[in-house]
Amino acid sequence: MEDQRTRTGKDRADDRADEAKVDLIAVVVAVNHGEPCLLTIGQADTLPSGPFALEHRSPQSGLRGWVEHQTGHPLGYIEQLYTFADRDRVGPERQQRVISISYLALTRKEQATASSTCGWQSWYEYFPWEDHRSGTPPVGLDILRARLIEWVHGAGDPARQRERRQRVAIAFGLDDRHWNEELTLQRYELLYEAGLVEEASGGKAAPPPAAVSGKAMVADHRRILATGVTRLRSKIKYRPVVFELMRPTFTLLQLQRTVEALAGRLIDKPNFRRLVEQQELVEETGDTSVDTGGRPAKLYRFRRAVLDERAFAGTKLPMSRA
Repeated sequence: MEDQRTRTGKDRADDRADEAKVDLIAVVVAVNHGEPCLLTIGQADTLPSGPFALEHRSPQSGLRGWVEHQTGHPLGYIEQLYTFADRDRVGPERQQRVISISYLALTRKEQATASSTCGWQSWYEYFPWEDHRSGTPPVGLDILRARLIEWVHGAGDPARQRERRQRVAIAFGLDDRHWNEELTLQRYELLYEAGLVEEASGGKAAPPPAAVSGKAMVADHRRILATGVTRLRSKIKYRPVVFELMRPTFTLLQLQRTVEALAGRLIDKPNFRRLVEQQELVEETGDTSVDTGGRPAKLYRFRRAVLDERAFAGTKLPMSRA
């Protein structure tokens, strides 16, 4: 066995370089005026994050501390997303592996404390191809699809081309397939693999402009954001997490617009209202809102008993297609 006293300073430095650093990183989401917003720090391209330290009681408490310190925004609802540990995820020049434990946090923008070091950005600035509320995004999605088909043909052997073509068709709704809003992460990773986003452009052809390929983020923060979008778009269909984004009282139209903002597509209004009421997700407050610009609308609140009644069965929020 090697005598530790004979090890040189360089040996010990090499050991430290091989050790992993653990970061905590937050995807903090709110919906403001019908737009899903992301809390960022710095130059609007960085998610709130910080190292997991010995003084932190748990990763969750450490994350809450870092987000409040960096943004002035206390967190309410959070859930763990994914642990990112790829060797080259923060650049090949780094000698130390960085492991990031990511979390999804849902909040309301008005709860934030004013801070000059953070801001709210629409998540569609980072994923412009994901917003289908006004129909298929014109031009941008067509450009990405055309560039992806070029990437398919560049695969070489026919088997590889077929595999790429199938992945593109499933993710981007080609060959008469429906657009699946839950495939945000798969779409971003395909664009990354094809070199069509700025984060993947090292040594490859220049990606399309940001209006088409979206704003870049530092390191792999856009991939982490895509993971959060995918999780939330899936989860609003079987758990009442959307109410974490709502004010204590709201109209049914405000609830519908919030769901549409997150899903990136419109929902049939009568079906939505009927299913919300049938599932007894909300209850009337007895008050009305005059902020609708038309007839006063009934105000509702989330029926908290739902959490106890359906803890195991789940709570479906209707996402019927228009």
